[in-house]
Amino acid sequence: MTMQKIRLAVDAVVFGYDRQYTQIGLLLIKRKIEPFINQWALPGGLVHNEESLEEAVSRELQEETGVTINYLEQLYTFGTPNRDPRNRVVSVAYFGLVRPDMFTLHASTDALEAEWFEIHNLPPLAFDHQQIIDIALERIRSKVRYEPIGFELLEEKFPFSDLEKLYTTLLQEDIDRRNFKKKLMSLGVIEELQEHYTSGAGRPAKLYRFNRKEYFELKEMGGNFSI
Repeated sequence: MTMQKIRLAVDAVVFGYDRQYTQIGLLLIKRKIEPFINQWALPGGLVHNEESLEEAVSRELQEETGVTINYLEQLYTFGTPNRDPRNRVVSVAYFGLVRPDMFTLHASTDALEAEWFEIHNLPPLAFDHQQIIDIALERIRSKVRYEPIGFELLEEKFPFSDLEKLYTTLLQEDIDRRNFKKKLMSLGVIEELQEHYTSGAGRPAKLYRFNRKEYFELKEMGGNFSI
């Protein structure tokens, strides 16, 4: 009987939102070592013996990009025998959401560079990372319809138009703006503020804020956030 030789790794699929250009970005690193040296890939690496999976993915993300993330969710396990040409590697992928303007990217350890790419204009990727990204996009587009994870990508106070643009960009489809706002306001998870946002020569827009307390109370009572 052949002795099992499997290594365990983690990969991070990190999405960011640029409100100025209304684009969803993806965080990638350029590899410093073989295989796929100088090719772009997801941040990630092998899990240390003393680490949990969550500790490992947070460490790899911090080391290779300089990004620290609060929202990380396990996505899927990828274990095709030949996904890594060096040896058998099973990777547990995570996905997360951040605001890119909150971080200065800094590559180190196995990464030459760290950079944001527009999600529909990615370079050729190492390993099976394109497949991982495709599954992460499917998950986030499904999840954002029934859980308010999109607010992680907005500033604390935002004009409602930013929220509409974010959902339109994430879902890649038009939304009924009137019903969208009516539904969110009726749930009580969006709080209208007595403040305004001015951009250019246009009319000042009211600012809103996500009410986390109301959302978690709604969730605890079995309320439905579906969009």
